[in-house]
Amino acid sequence: MYYDIQNFPLGQIIAVIKGDKGLRYIGFQQGKHPLSISEKWERNSKILKSTFDQLHAYFTGKLFEFDLPVAPLGTSFQKSVWKALMDIPYGHTVSYGEIAAAIGNPKACRAVGGANGKNPIPVIIPCHRVIGAGGKLTGYGSGLKIKAELLKLENKYKDNQI
Repeated sequence: MYYDIQNFPLGQIIAVIKGDKGLRYIGFQQGKHPLSISEKWERNSKILKSTFDQLHAYFTGKLFEFDLPVAPLGTSFQKSVWKALMDIPYGHTVSYGEIAAAIGNPKACRAVGGANGKNPIPVIIPCHRVIGAGGKLTGYGSGLKIKAELLKLENKYKDNQI
């Protein structure tokens, strides 16, 4: 596993990739749950260059859809939720109920929330775009402050999309 850490407007972000398998983790190091660096990981900015180039473009309003291989570890249910999250357009939000319906399990709102909270690749897999009923901001693994800032950023740049 290879990792790198870079600075962003919301603090340091760590990215971890497993060889050519794809991105495994993204973590906001100033967030609620910073990612611990394993002694088995090797720091390698060259392997993660594309990931960080795209993240920098996202944070400056120049990238609206990521094109990176992802390889999150999780249950089949979690992976189905994370796949549905990838379909939420930049600058838009949906409810947990809408994601539950999208995966064919409309009564699974709470389970969707649980899977959303375990997303190991936030921003790239845009779990910040899922909000509670009535538009309320609820839960985010890195904290509601970061979730609110990501939504604010996307709202600022959403009209720049081609």
